[in-house]
Amino acid sequence: MKWRTGKEIRKEFIDFWVSRGSRHYPSFSLIPDDPTLLFTIAGMVPFKPYYLGIMKPEVTRAVTSQKCVRTNDIDNVGRTARHHTFFEMLGNFSWGDYFKYEAITWAWEFLTDVIGLDGSRLYATIYKDDEEAYSVWRNTVGLPDERIYRFDKDENFWFMGNQGPCGPCSEILYDQGPSFSCGRPECRVGCNCDRYLEIWNLVFTQFDLQKDGTLLPLPKNNIDTGMGLERLTSIVQGVRTDFETDLFRPIIDHVCSSAGIVYGASQKSDLAARVISDHLRSVAFMIADGILPANDGQGYVLRRLLRRAARYGKLIGFDRPFLLDFLPDVISIMEDPYVELCDNRMTIEQIIDVEEKRFLRTLQQGTELLDAEIATLRGQGRNEIPGDVAFELYDTYGFPFELTLEIAQEQSMTVDKPGFDRAMEEQRARARASSKHVKSEFTGDVYSAILNAEGNTEFLGYDRSEIASPVLAIVNKGERLDSLEKGMKGEIVLKKTVFYAEKGGQIGDTGFLNGPDSVLEVVDTIVQHGSLTVHKVKVLDGVLRTGETVSGSVNVDRRDAIRKNHTATHLLHEALGRVLGGHVRQAGSLVSEKSLRFDFTHFDAMTQKQIEEVETIVNERIQANTSLEVTESDMEHARGMGAKALFEEKYGDVVRVVQIPGFSMELCGGLHVDATGDIGVFKILREESVGSGTRRITAVTGMEAFSAFQRVSRVNARVSGLLSASEEGIDTAVEALIEHSKELERRLEEAKLKAATSSIESKAKSVSVGSVTLWVGRFDDTDADLLRELGDSVKQKTERSVVLFASAHGEDVLLVAMADQSAVDAGANAGTLVKKLASMVGGKGGGRPNMAQAGGRDPSKIGALLDAAPSVLSEILGG
Repeated sequence: MKWRTGKEIRKEFIDFWVSRGSRHYPSFSLIPDDPTLLFTIAGMVPFKPYYLGIMKPEVTRAVTSQKCVRTNDIDNVGRTARHHTFFEMLGNFSWGDYFKYEAITWAWEFLTDVIGLDGSRLYATIYKDDEEAYSVWRNTVGLPDERIYRFDKDENFWFMGNQGPCGPCSEILYDQGPSFSCGRPECRVGCNCDRYLEIWNLVFTQFDLQKDGTLLPLPKNNIDTGMGLERLTSIVQGVRTDFETDLFRPIIDHVCSSAGIVYGASQKSDLAARVISDHLRSVAFMIADGILPANDGQGYVLRRLLRRAARYGKLIGFDRPFLLDFLPDVISIMEDPYVELCDNRMTIEQIIDVEEKRFLRTLQQGTELLDAEIATLRGQGRNEIPGDVAFELYDTYGFPFELTLEIAQEQSMTVDKPGFDRAMEEQRARARASSKHVKSEFTGDVYSAILNAEGNTEFLGYDRSEIASPVLAIVNKGERLDSLEKGMKGEIVLKKTVFYAEKGGQIGDTGFLNGPDSVLEVVDTIVQHGSLTVHKVKVLDGVLRTGETVSGSVNVDRRDAIRKNHTATHLLHEALGRVLGGHVRQAGSLVSEKSLRFDFTHFDAMTQKQIEEVETIVNERIQANTSLEVTESDMEHARGMGAKALFEEKYGDVVRVVQIPGFSMELCGGLHVDATGDIGVFKILREESVGSGTRRITAVTGMEAFSAFQRVSRVNARVSGLLSASEEGIDTAVEALIEHSKELERRLEEAKLKAATSSIESKAKSVSVGSVTLWVGRFDDTDADLLRELGDSVKQKTERSVVLFASAHGEDVLLVAMADQSAVDAGANAGTLVKKLASMVGGKGGGRPNMAQAGGRDPSKIGALLDAAPSVLSEILGG
């Protein structure tokens, strides 16, 4: 068997199936068009509508090397030879074309003749009753009976869901030899060890599972196969794990050399290097596909993987941001064929850089909290960190359990591992229970039926605003109707249309449809299943029937305003990149007739100077009145021209390239002005954050922008009159007014503090609790800052002081607890004290051992709370 790179194996697989008449589809996005999935988890996911009969396939045979992300076994990544979060699945697919005979014999031919695997070391598993598959393996391939294993449904039958397409499958396994065995006498095919390695799963989708569990034959038989590129590469390259292949090893070697460790010398350091290499691949590809850090969904997974990689770096000695050091290794290995890594490199770099630095700051906070917790436990005479504390550090601050254990050992402490495991399992249970994807089904609907029956809607609205077309379908509340009458609302599908359906951020067109005996208002236009245009209508007069020809006219004034705003987003996108840097990428947009909203990747708020610079660049291009050039091309040629592809868009074989000569070039299917001068004028109204690493600009064009300038002028005139200042001097006059207000506030606070301090003796009292002095007091209508200042003044009166002050303001209660360091060393904990007491006033709170705060809603219980404080503090001190 000839040694090959992972890249060469990928190409040989694709070329083999192309030679068998398959169409090669470049890898689809990690973001699936499937509401039941968070990520693309297998090669068949992009083709799922074909198996379900929701859409007709463009071809009957296909081949892909699909990038995938799975995180269900994230804790096993790096611990085993084969678990990954990001991987590539090699797959060949057939819809009503070739079936078991070709799938099996061609798979055998690829593995033995093309790759060169020893056929005597290959095994096959089949579903126990699949005699057709058995016959091909035994009689055509020639595999002896002792190397064909039969298994039941739990092993060799594939189901898409509780209903729908399913079928038996056949797995191909490779005997890696005794050195890979678990050593047990019963080790054979089906064992969990790596000796008999599963490399290719051939799924024969031939049945339709009914609600009652019966299996009906599908009208057409289908093939869906999947083989892990990393797994096959490990066999071809003769290594024990996927991580030792050339798809991972350059990253791992660089990590090890940078950390000053030797791969293979320690399980702990090997685990860290593997996790870093795997997670960095995932992070890079996720960002390249438009996923940005967030607190939920895909963005949460991205953030978790990035932080997990950073945590493992800390365990092998990285005390600085380091992930960017190894991004060039990922890109070097994967840039062919994944050009999106290069196209979005600057965006990937900035997001990783900012997120990692932010996480390291969070990690430092966790370290400080752990140190404080250890000090409190020691003061109580305890030497074990509770499991729930270790879990909170893991869950909130990203602390790996190993790091908590390491710090604890340095402090001669232990950690409650069983308690940590219980808390972790409870979280997993909550996650499973709350998952939006549990038992979710992906099914067809009335629109998919129309699409399959009638085909795509032809859009002719780029240069036209009127059309005549037959009515193909009428839909109301998800069901097809023969007609719509006056006063009814519904949805109309036409053979061809000039109405633009909402897509790519541009809202849908409105207008009118006129039939032989009807008048309908088009209130919106949307797209279903990627290519079916649906007109939402209200019947103003008469009756519309299926099959009638209607004449349609778009609201041209509204469309023209949308065109201006849409073209302005192209100008804005380019201007932002020139002002802020090449990392800027569009992350979403909304283009209406009133305004435009543009989301982009950037981590800092724009300065006023940057905003003005962007406005200037855009308006200069508008004034230049440059004619737009719109051409059609294939994706490869468009990329070669330098056209930007947007994160959220999914493109077909033919793409529209919208170019503003000498300035910008983007792939875009939306509507645009003929020349930039048609926009008139451009004005940014707001720049704001909409999430970590994502900013948003709201802007207007044309007459809306002119109105915005008028509003600003009116406000300036009004303010200058109130301040008795010229418009040029407004900012100076306002600054002086603000400074005067601050001075008055400072004086007021000083007076409040003086008055409160003078009453401390009468409102605060002290009591000895063990070796600690507890001060309690009530100071109504006092804010938290002033309570803390009062607490500071009291703490100076005695050593080992704990302070608990309360304030009522209307129905609101405020509690502030404080402890000096000597009290903390003695076991006091302000956070625990306030947490235990807050419920008495109908509230909750917490904080650090030396400073904490709580709120409540029952001022009548403040007195009882202050009376109970000494006994609660005594419990905390272990008294």
